[in-house]
Amino acid sequence: MSIDFRSIHSQTRLYNFHSHTQYCDGRASVADFAAEAAACGFLHYGFSPHSPVPVASGCNMSMADVDAYMADVDDARHRYDGQLQFHTGMEIDYLGPMWGPANSYFRDLGLDYAIGSVHFIPAKDGTLVDIDGSFERFSANMSKYFDNDIRYVVDSYFSRSLDMIAAGGFDVIGHFDKVAHNASCWQADIEEQHWYADWIDRMLDAIISSGIIVEINTKSYARFNRLFPALRHLPRIVEAGIPLIVNSDAHEPKLINASREYVFGLLDGIAAARPHQQNPS
Repeated sequence: MSIDFRSIHSQTRLYNFHSHTQYCDGRASVADFAAEAAACGFLHYGFSPHSPVPVASGCNMSMADVDAYMADVDDARHRYDGQLQFHTGMEIDYLGPMWGPANSYFRDLGLDYAIGSVHFIPAKDGTLVDIDGSFERFSANMSKYFDNDIRYVVDSYFSRSLDMIAAGGFDVIGHFDKVAHNASCWQADIEEQHWYADWIDRMLDAIISSGIIVEINTKSYARFNRLFPALRHLPRIVEAGIPLIVNSDAHEPKLINASREYVFGLLDGIAAARPHQQNPS
């Protein structure tokens, strides 16, 4: 790992390591994001386009654009040298053993850091299906690919996530319970089910063992009142001492700091409520 995320998180709140530009599904250029980060007084800013994938996807960058992306971040570094640090990252999709953060292609790119995420799961016929995005698309795919079997979808998502952690090759795990949003729209009480809680337990155990960083992803808070991981899990994550960072997952410059101060306030409250450790006399 070339970035000391723990140190940055402990020293400043003026950072963000998850954002998407025009190279994937973002809506502005690297230069526009860089200008906004500078205007907001950020000290660290990381770009993380959705990685190339060997399947059709309208959200992922192409291999042909990787060099141009890296060059754009270098240009931003030179333009704002001494004002803030820009970092070249990538949000790498785990598609199974054949493609993910541990793939040699990504290791050889010279990235500053990698976010490992699961967006695709296999349909029952083996087709890789993106289960992220709008509920309307998710609902259509439930019928088309998954026989309306929400348990299969959730099980597959978390099983893939555990496989990704075991395979390694990344520094930060992205929105590790993202499936909860669309799954809870499909079945309102799904996060209350014991089997769902078991998956969260297994995820947290694996994260603790791996030493990877957990991001608290604020992208959906303003619109859907939802964080990833869910608010209910934050006290447990803090209590377990899991290293974390707060990212906005911005797709347009004006959202680079969206809801982050709210989350820092939550974390401050959780920390204040913890029993103080007393030194032995």
